[in-house]
Amino acid sequence: MWITWREAIRRALYGERGFYLHQRPSGHFRTSVAASPVFAEAIGRLLGDVDARLGRPETLDFVDMGAGDGTLAARVLALAPPELAGRLRVTAVELAPRPPGLPARIAWRRTVPDRVCGLVVANEWLDNVPLDVAELTEHGPRIVLVDPCTGAERLGGEPCAEDLAWLERWWPLRKPGDRAEIGRPRDEAWAALVGRLERGLVVAADYAHSVHDRPPAGTLTAYREGRTVPPVPDGSCDITAHVALDAVAAAGERAGATGTVLTTQREALRALGVTGARPPLDLARTDPRGYLQALARAAEEAELIDPAGLGAFGWLAQRVNLA
Repeated sequence: MWITWREAIRRALYGERGFYLHQRPSGHFRTSVAASPVFAEAIGRLLGDVDARLGRPETLDFVDMGAGDGTLAARVLALAPPELAGRLRVTAVELAPRPPGLPARIAWRRTVPDRVCGLVVANEWLDNVPLDVAELTEHGPRIVLVDPCTGAERLGGEPCAEDLAWLERWWPLRKPGDRAEIGRPRDEAWAALVGRLERGLVVAADYAHSVHDRPPAGTLTAYREGRTVPPVPDGSCDITAHVALDAVAAAGERAGATGTVLTTQREALRALGVTGARPPLDLARTDPRGYLQALARAAEEAELIDPAGLGAFGWLAQRVNLA
């Protein structure tokens, strides 16, 4: 049966036998959260900054989109200073069942709270929002259809008017055979998220590209057990595609964002104190154990800001009614 990639991804990731309903991401690919607790520390510092800019409200939200096994939410809660922790309302948004052992204070939801005042973090969430794939032919763009059992493809009809407009603005196809992932569903998902934020900051960190460097063959791929595999949407692997984060940012502004920063994870984390700096050699003589601990931390920080790895992630931060 031939279906669109958007529908195939939806079934493969979130359907009855969907990958994300039965698997944890940490078992298949490395994320910033899994790489080091340093990531949660940086998010905690960002949360503290948002809290101060909001005037330390009676209730401060921290929302983790696509929470996986809840590690980020749990670490941020554990790291919060007592005064902040007493006001903190932590919500993990995830379709999979609540994992055992998660602190009771963390709310586990399938949807975003209606109103949020604080910080929302969407770490590697947008890349799993299902979307369609288009290919340019001599007669214009056509939707790519897929057999969900084998991953075989064939061309279908013309994209709808809204998708054609999105392609023209955000991912122009130049020559027959060029492909694009139509990011409009991601724009809409992000706009809905921004719309729930009454005051605060919403952050996305993800594989990304811009209108100036879209890959002509697209980026659709899959992961299973730490390896890249062919994207067969049968529920056995993670299906993902990089995010047109500039288009997402524009959608957020249309939805009410009053300020935007679009940068890399490397630059964002460095601004939050993650430098990867090695400890001084003198420490090895005066405190060998402390030196080894500091060296290990430096290595973890370096991985998070590696410009050839996690540091190359796009980082989008948009504020709503935040000074």
